[in-house]
Amino acid sequence: MIGLDTNVLVRYIMQDDPKQSPKATAIVESLEGVGRGYVTLVSMVELVWVLTVSFELTRAQVSQALDGIIRTKQFKIENADQVVRALRVYKLGKSDFADCLIERSANSAGCVKTITFDVKAAKHAGMTLIA
Repeated sequence: MIGLDTNVLVRYIMQDDPKQSPKATAIVESLEGVGRGYVTLVSMVELVWVLTVSFELTRAQVSQALDGIIRTKQFKIENADQVVRALRVYKLGKSDFADCLIERSANSAGCVKTITFDVKAAKHAGMTLIA
């Protein structure tokens, strides 16, 4: 197994760089026979940020990209169950993916609630607002 940085995922998904995108695709396709590419939670959060901010993808497009990463058999996603649950909340609401993942990760760790000063996270990601 090898770790994959966010930029490899971006090039693989977006196919936007004539030199790096084919290399990223070749690497991902080569993982089928030799093992898997490990995708960290940090890379998943960065990926959402890059796709949203740099490429200006919609929530639906970002969700579709994350679904693709999760379902690609060449990838092993760190805490995949938490990512899947966070993605479900992200798809339905108006919250940031990072907030959804924070709340789902805390929930999986046994936390009874996740507290925040962020009104949007409390309203849409299931956190509890500190008054």
